[in-house]
Amino acid sequence: MMKHSLIAAGLCLLSLLGMIQPALADASRIKDIASLQSGRDNQLIGYGLIVGLQGSGDSLRSSPFTEQSMRAMLQNLGISTQGGQSSAKNTAAVMVTSNLPPFASPGSRIDVTVSSLGDATSLRGGTLIMTSLTGADGQIYAVAQGSVIVSGFSAQGQAASVTEGVTTAGRVPNGAIIERELPSKFKDSVNLVLQLRNPDFSTAVRIADVVNRFTGPKYGAPVAEPRDAQEVVVQKPKNADLTRLMAEIENLVVETDTPAKVVVNERTGTVVIGADVKVSRVAVSYGTLTVQVTETPQIIQPEPFSNGETAVQPQTDISVMKEGSNVAILNGPDLRTLVAGLNSIGVKPDGIIAILQGIKSAGALQAELVIQ
Repeated sequence: MMKHSLIAAGLCLLSLLGMIQPALADASRIKDIASLQSGRDNQLIGYGLIVGLQGSGDSLRSSPFTEQSMRAMLQNLGISTQGGQSSAKNTAAVMVTSNLPPFASPGSRIDVTVSSLGDATSLRGGTLIMTSLTGADGQIYAVAQGSVIVSGFSAQGQAASVTEGVTTAGRVPNGAIIERELPSKFKDSVNLVLQLRNPDFSTAVRIADVVNRFTGPKYGAPVAEPRDAQEVVVQKPKNADLTRLMAEIENLVVETDTPAKVVVNERTGTVVIGADVKVSRVAVSYGTLTVQVTETPQIIQPEPFSNGETAVQPQTDISVMKEGSNVAILNGPDLRTLVAGLNSIGVKPDGIIAILQGIKSAGALQAELVIQ
C-alpha cells in the first residue's frame, strides 16, 4: 500500500505540472536554451605526480612509470638518484584534467581533477606538484599545483575494511593558473552563432524572429537567420558593439518547442513523460501473477522392531495469486488526462513501463519512446 500511495502521489504531481500554462512553462531566455559557438569550453590534460601520501600511493614495482617520473623530477631539481631504489608508497602518478572556460584570461584560476593512473589506494592528503596542462593543439595553457581534496574515504583492519565513495580521484579547487589565452578574440568575429542545446527547427525559427523583432527597429534591418535545427546566425550590424549586442540578445524571451518524448529507465523504474505526449484511445489491462512454491518434506519412521528404513516424503504446496487486472480506457489528449488514466490503474513503476511499451507497440503512443 505504501508503494502504491507513493506512485499515486508522484503521478498526481505530474498531473499538477500538466496544468501549468504552456506559455509560462515553455518561455525561456535565449541564454538558457542556446550557447555561443565561440564561447565553448576547451579540454585540457596533463600528467603529474601527487606526493605526501601516507603509504597509499603506487607500489613502484607494479607502476614503473611512477618511479621513472620520480627520477626525472628529482634530476631536474639537481638531485642524483643513481644506484638507489625506493620502496616508499608516498607517491602516485595521476592524470590531470580540466576545462578551459571561454574568454579566460592569463592569471585567472580554474579547478582541476586528478585521477590515479597506477595502483594507489587513496589520494587523500596528497599534494599535486607542478603539472603543465595542454590542449588538443599541444600548447600549454595552464599549470596546476595544490592540495588534493578527496570526498571518499577508506578504513581497513586485519579482518574487515570499509570504503565510501571513490578515494582514487579528487579535485584541486582553483589549482590551475591560466598561462595562455585562446588565439581567437570574441570581438574579431563578424557574426554571432547561437547553438541550441536541444536542436529543434521551430525553436530556431522563433529565436530568429524574436531577435529580428528586437534588432529591426534599433538597427534598421533584420540580422538573424536560422541555419538549421541547431544554429542561428546573427550578423553584426555596422554600428553595433558585439559584446553589447550579445548581452541584449541573450536576455530575449523565446517560447521553446520540443518533440514529444517518453523517457523510460528500466534499471531505476523512472518514467518521464513530456508535456506534448498524446495517447490515442486504447484499453489497457494490467495484472500481476504471483506463484509461490513451498517445500515441506516429512520424515517417515518405520514401525518398531520392523526391518523398514527411515524415508523422506516430499510435500509441495503451490499457491497462485493474481492482483490487479483492472481494465482502464486511456485517451490522453494532454498530459493531465494521460497521467490520470495511468493513475486510475494503480500499478508500480515497472508496470507503467510495460504499459507504455505495449501502447507504443499498438501504435497508440503519439511520441518517441526512449528506453535507457
